[in-house]
Amino acid sequence: MTRLFAALIAALFIAPFAFAQSADDVVWIQVEAQPNLAAATDRARAYSANLEDVNGFALGGSWYGIAVGPYRRDDAELLLRRYRRDGVIPRDSFIQLSERFQQQFWPVGANVLNIPLIAPVDPASPTETQTDSEITQTTLPPASEALEQENTATVEVETTQVPVLPEPPRDETLAEARASERDLDREAREQLQVALKWAGFYNASIDGAFGRGTRGSMADWQGANGYDATGVLTTLQRAALLKQYNAVLEGLGLQVVRNADAGIEMVMPTKIVGFDRFEPPFAHYNGTGDIDARLLLISQAGDQDTLFGLYDIMQTLEIVPEEGPRERKSDSFELIGENGRIVSQTQVSLQNGEIKGFTLIWPAGDEDRRRRVIAEMTKSFTRLPGTLDAAAGGGDRQAVDLVSGLQIRSPKISRSGFFIDGRGTVATTSEAVQSCGRLTLDDETELDVVVDDAASGISLLKPRAALSPLDVAAFNTVPPRLQSEIAVAGFPYEGVLGSATVTYGTLADVRGLQGEENIARLALEARSGDAGGPILDRDGRVLGMLLPRANGARELPEDVAFAVESKVIAELAQKAGVTVDTTASSTTIKPQDLREKAKGMTVLVSCWE
Repeated sequence: MTRLFAALIAALFIAPFAFAQSADDVVWIQVEAQPNLAAATDRARAYSANLEDVNGFALGGSWYGIAVGPYRRDDAELLLRRYRRDGVIPRDSFIQLSERFQQQFWPVGANVLNIPLIAPVDPASPTETQTDSEITQTTLPPASEALEQENTATVEVETTQVPVLPEPPRDETLAEARASERDLDREAREQLQVALKWAGFYNASIDGAFGRGTRGSMADWQGANGYDATGVLTTLQRAALLKQYNAVLEGLGLQVVRNADAGIEMVMPTKIVGFDRFEPPFAHYNGTGDIDARLLLISQAGDQDTLFGLYDIMQTLEIVPEEGPRERKSDSFELIGENGRIVSQTQVSLQNGEIKGFTLIWPAGDEDRRRRVIAEMTKSFTRLPGTLDAAAGGGDRQAVDLVSGLQIRSPKISRSGFFIDGRGTVATTSEAVQSCGRLTLDDETELDVVVDDAASGISLLKPRAALSPLDVAAFNTVPPRLQSEIAVAGFPYEGVLGSATVTYGTLADVRGLQGEENIARLALEARSGDAGGPILDRDGRVLGMLLPRANGARELPEDVAFAVESKVIAELAQKAGVTVDTTASSTTIKPQDLREKAKGMTVLVSCWE
C-alpha cells in the first residue's frame, strides 16, 4: 500500500463521522447478505479481522446484511472501487442507504443507526472532558482533500442502550426446529421443497405442505449430510440445504436491475453480462465475464399482430437455433433453441399494448445453471411503465442481414437452381448439397435429394411440400450455333437481392478447354451464386446449367464460364423417374418475356448446417 493511499485510508477510517449532511448523503458499502443470523455473524466477524467499520444489520425477510461505513457518498464510491480492485470485498458489493437497514446485530451492542443527524461542531471548540457518552467524530473533507487535512471535533451525544441480540445455539432441538419451522411462510416452505427436489430427495408437487413425502425427503437429506434423520430441518440445516441449492449461482452476481427505458425490472447475472446498447426492440446486455452469455430485454409497443411478427422474426436469428420447443399463444410466446454451442430461451408476453420479455443465450453443456438463472429471471420479471422508443439507438449497425443489431441466421452456402417439371423438382449444382443438415428452396420449402451425380456436377431435388412453379424448363437438346446469344438466370449474391437476375453472354464453344464432351464454354461474367442456374437460348429453352468456377492454380479470365449441357440433365432426370420437356421449338420470344420466363423457373437453393 502506498503512503498516499495509506494517508487517505487513515483519514477515512477515523471513528464514525458527524452526520452533517442529508440522509441520502450518508451511505454504506454493503458487501454481503446471509439468510440467517448465525452465518451473518460469522461473516461479519471474518470481515472485521481485515476491515474497520464493519457493521451488521437485519434486512428483513430473514436476511442479514454486512456493511462497511458509514461514509459520505463520494468517499464510499472511492473506497468501493479500491476495495473491489484489491479483492478485499466481493465484486458485487454496492452502495446502500441507511434506510434499507433495520436492527443492528454487529458489533454486539452497537446502535449506529439511532445516532441522530447533527450539525458539525467547530473543531476549534472541543469539549474538555470525555465521558462514556462522548464520541469522537470527523467531518470528512472531499476525497481530494483528505490527504491534506483532518477536521476532528469532539461532540457529546446521548446514546440509547439496546438489547444485545443473543447468538442462536449451534443447532436447535427437535422441538425448537418444529417451532422455527412454523414461522416459515408458504413461499419459504415451497423453496425448501424445490431445493430438496433439486438435490434428488423429493419428487412430488411443490405445494408448501410438509406431508409424509416431504418429511421423508427431509430425513433422507439429513442422513446423506451427516445429520440426525428427524424429518424436521433445523434453521441451520435449512440454511445448509439452500446453500447447496444456490451454490451453482455463486459468482454470477444475481441482482435486480431496473431498465427504465425498456420498462423492465428483473434479476440479472450482473457479473457475466453488462448493458451495451439499445437496438429497438432490444436492449443488449453482452458478456463481460468468463461465461459466454448474452441477454436481451425485449420491449416495444404493439398488438397481437406485432407479437406474432416478433415470434416469426426471432426464429430467423442466429441466437435462436432451429432445434428446440416453441409455443405461441394468443398473448405470449416462448422459444427454446439449442445446438452444440448455445441454448437460447425467449419469453415474451403482450399486456395493455406493450410487448415485453427477454432472451437469455447461454453456453451449451451448462444446463443446471442455465435453468436456475432462467427461473430467477422469470420469477423476478416486473413490467414497468413505458416501452423502448423505436428511434432509440445509434443505428450504426444497420445491414440487410441484421435485425436490430442481431445477425439473421444464414445458410452455409446458397446456389441457384431451376424447376424441371410441374411437381417442383429442382436441378442444381452438386456443390450446393454437400454436407447439409437441411436444404431449402427460397429459404422456406424443405428439399430432399433425389440424386446427386458428382461426375456431371448435377443434383436433382424434390420439395417436401406440393408446389406450383411459375414456369418450368423446356430443354433444347440440339447443339446451338457458336457465338449465339445466351442468358443465365441466378442469384449472384446468394439471395441478398431477393429475386433472380439475368446476365447475358455468348456461346464460345460446345466443348471444354481440353475438348470435354457435354460441356459448353461461355463468354459470360458470372458470380458464385449463379452456379446451378439455367442457361437459356433466344427461344427461352434451357441449353444447360451453369457450373461453379473451378478452384485451382490456374485462374481463368472473369468472362469465362462453363455449363453442363441440357441433354445430360435430361438423361439424369429420366433415370430418376422425372419426366422433362425436350420437344423441339424455334419460336423466338421477346427479351422481356425471356427475362420473365427465366426468373419464373429459377430458385434459390440453400444448404444449412
